Amino acid sequence: MEGNVNQYLHDIAIPAIPDDHRLWVEQERNVFFRPLMLNTVLGQWCNLLKVTRSGIVSRHRHPAAVFGYVIKGTWHYHEHDWVAREGHFVYEPPGEIHTLAVPEDCSEMITFFNVTGAMIYVDAEGRQTGYEDVWTKIELCRAHYAKVGLGADFVDQFIR
Repeated sequence: MEGNVNQYLHDIAIPAIPDDHRLWVEQERNVFFRPLMLNTVLGQWCNLLKVTRSGIVSRHRHPAAVFGYVIKGTWHYHEHDWVAREGHFVYEPPGEIHTLAVPEDCSEMITFFNVTGAMIYVDAEGRQTGYEDVWTKIELCRAHYAKVGLGADFVDQFIR
């Protein structure tokens, strides 16, 4: 983060679901996130997750609690018997491994997530295979926004 840190301390009030498709950062094929806030002080990020395919999105855990709100579509965790539907609030306890999946009958899922710490990807045996945190999110955004013509510094408006 270059420049005066105070430039990052202003309020954010933006349309969450953008009209410009370039604001969605592709994580993998048919899996996107739209950053809303990237808090480098707390290691926190708030974003929308959009999935436009069915099947497993990821198997992961978090060192801190995660909060979500389903805006569109449905999804579930293989480890639980509930289904997250439009309008549902989701709480994920720290440390629990869960496998996020979108059902066959859902063509698009959008969920708001508030994550602090990291997202630790694991394999079927629970061994770490990768991770993401606020810093990897920022780097993904910088590369994506540069590629789509918005400029690498476009992400700076979301950094706190």
